[in-house]
Amino acid sequence: MKNGKVAGMLIGFVLVTGATFNLAKYAVQYFSAASAAAWRFGIAALVMFAILMIQKKVKWETIRRHGITYTILGIVGIFGFNAFFFFGMNHTSPLNGALIMGTNPLVTTILAFFILKAPITSKQIIGILFALLGVTSVLTRGSWEVIQTLSFSMGDLLILAGNVCWALYGVLGRKYLKTSSSLETTTYTMIIGALCLIGLGAFSPSMNSVTAVPPLAWGAILFMAIFTSVLGYLWWNKAMELIGPANTAVFFNLVPVVTMLISVATGTPVTILQVIGTVLVISGVLISSGFLNFGKVYKVITRSLS
Repeated sequence: MKNGKVAGMLIGFVLVTGATFNLAKYAVQYFSAASAAAWRFGIAALVMFAILMIQKKVKWETIRRHGITYTILGIVGIFGFNAFFFFGMNHTSPLNGALIMGTNPLVTTILAFFILKAPITSKQIIGILFALLGVTSVLTRGSWEVIQTLSFSMGDLLILAGNVCWALYGVLGRKYLKTSSSLETTTYTMIIGALCLIGLGAFSPSMNSVTAVPPLAWGAILFMAIFTSVLGYLWWNKAMELIGPANTAVFFNLVPVVTMLISVATGTPVTILQVIGTVLVISGVLISSGFLNFGKVYKVITRSLS
């Protein structure tokens, strides 16, 4: 029952996060990257704090006990991740950025091993390898020439830094916030991160005045604030609390798949290799999270080939 609930939350996270890439691309036509992030997390932080107040779960003792940790995680996981990501995407291609972010489960598993002393199981290794192979197939469309021509720039390094920030957010939260609920962790880290992003946005104003921004662009910001930031972060932190960083992070591999499916729905053609890659990604997630037995899958494949 618990695994099914966690899987549902993480699938919800994947769906809204996958849609966010398309929405963000549209929103930055009217906002600067910094101001878009500031509006998104400023609204999200207000909503999160309102929820906490309504549920009467503002505990000053919890804030005093974990204040420093909330601050560090807010700077690293909210501000750091988003700042590195948005600025990195200004200097690299979407393909490079997506491939780098596709390594997040691997980065999280490695950090969890060193920081949490969490053992790396064989099913996690197999699942990560399946998912990485699938992500690469989906994003490159199986073209070896695309892989060969990948180049690494300052933008790639910034995306990689953001990737590490996102992994640290989950791992450090699991280590130092064991007595903090997912609601408290999400709210207080988001407030810190939002304040930092608002400060950054003040030095990078929007390209248009607030009144000149079309309603659809504001709709994109609101979707990212409510669904991706509020619900998405709540689901992600709750999953971290229940099944750990490594098992949670592997679901991040599904995000590029969702982005690809949305692109297909809007008219972009899909290749057979992308379909195979999607199957590999989903299989990797199911194997790593324990929903699929690799041994049984291997037997089915070998029998079908014999």
